[in-house]
Amino acid sequence: MMSGRTDEELKGVTLLGNQSVKYQYQYNPDILESFGNKHPENDYFVKLNFPEFTSLCPKTGQPDFAAIYISYVPDKLLVESKSLKLYLFSFRNQGDFHEDCINIIMKDLIRLMDPKYIEVWGKFTPRGGISIDPYCNHGKKGTKWETMAEKRIQWHDMNPENINNR
Repeated sequence: MMSGRTDEELKGVTLLGNQSVKYQYQYNPDILESFGNKHPENDYFVKLNFPEFTSLCPKTGQPDFAAIYISYVPDKLLVESKSLKLYLFSFRNQGDFHEDCINIIMKDLIRLMDPKYIEVWGKFTPRGGISIDPYCNHGKKGTKWETMAEKRIQWHDMNPENINNR
């Protein structure tokens, strides 16, 4: 099979295509894998949607469900999607508030990839009649992306949205 990437370029990608991968039920950022960006001179968004995120309330232990939206502008590295799926699955028994989960996800992805820009938005299903939709972002310091992050957070939720994921 022809590939646009060499074996050397793919050597850090171990989970994709591996049929014996085990799902982990405890939070584990070490699952995340990355691969090189062949187009670092281009600014482009990568958007990843994970509609089946689950975690636990740290106080009651009750399950929380969310759709997680991750958008980023890569620099030198991109996140490998199967590793991201397994990583997000590892929150299944993690007891953290919604806001914590979203910030942890963003910080782990920054550590992995050091993207030019990243934003993570969680749309959690209501419990107790309230839905919580935390959003966080980060732009690389000293770049136009830092300015974009500042503007994006200011205008993040200024327009009404159609809630159709609950």
